[in-house]
Amino acid sequence: MIPSSLSGLEPIALAALIERAALQCRVDRKYVVAVDEVPHLLDQLTPYARVLDIHGKRVFAYESVYFDTPSLASYHCAAYRRRRRFKVRTRTYLDSAQCWLEVKISGARGLVTKHRLPYLAEDRHTVRSGRGFVDEALVRESIWPDLAASPLEPVLTTNYRRSTLLLPATASRVTIDTGLTWHDGDRTLRLPGIAVVETKTSSAASLVDRMLWQRGIRPVRISKYATGLAALRLDLPDVPWRRTLRRHFRASPPLVGAASTVPTRSEQEASCA
Repeated sequence: MIPSSLSGLEPIALAALIERAALQCRVDRKYVVAVDEVPHLLDQLTPYARVLDIHGKRVFAYESVYFDTPSLASYHCAAYRRRRRFKVRTRTYLDSAQCWLEVKISGARGLVTKHRLPYLAEDRHTVRSGRGFVDEALVRESIWPDLAASPLEPVLTTNYRRSTLLLPATASRVTIDTGLTWHDGDRTLRLPGIAVVETKTSSAASLVDRMLWQRGIRPVRISKYATGLAALRLDLPDVPWRRTLRRHFRASPPLVGAASTVPTRSEQEASCA
């Protein structure tokens, strides 16, 4: 349903999208929308938006592995709404096996800064080879200066499918995530009926924000890491996301399933031989 709706949008290549709207320092607004409502939104956007297209593909599979300290310092910063918060993750584009190590910093007034390092996909479940990069980013952003003494271990894995739009008039981006799945050990939560729509702007609201507001859909507090972990671990504090959890995450019981796999570099080379 969503891929067919994307077919009506003009394409844009990845390099052009990054050039027009890299937005490594930005304001994010997130919305939870029923999957069935997304095609109507895309139809409205046809005259105004372009869709990321790579070799004719417009929907891409993602995997993110989130890392935290044994005391869940990153999670608790978010749960207690600390003014400065951080996330450490690897993000793998499963279709191409490209991988990045990322440090995201959330500051005052919703401003988000992201630091990225190219990473080996086969190392995506550890930050060992990129720990220096992580520590440097956290020190540069004045986040938890004593964190260097704490190990960072994989805590949660998320999988989803993403489409990315560019709004040329405002050089802003929109991502639409579907097929959302969270894995925490042997616990898995799937939410096939919802989409997370995220607008990424320099500051002002985008056309998509205004379209959603007109339909009565307001921004919600949702974090793929923190909200997903709170949904799977009921003993954790969850005040910032409690309304979102009750409405969208806890309506259905968690289901057990297998995690996605990504080819190693040697497997990619063999397939190209």
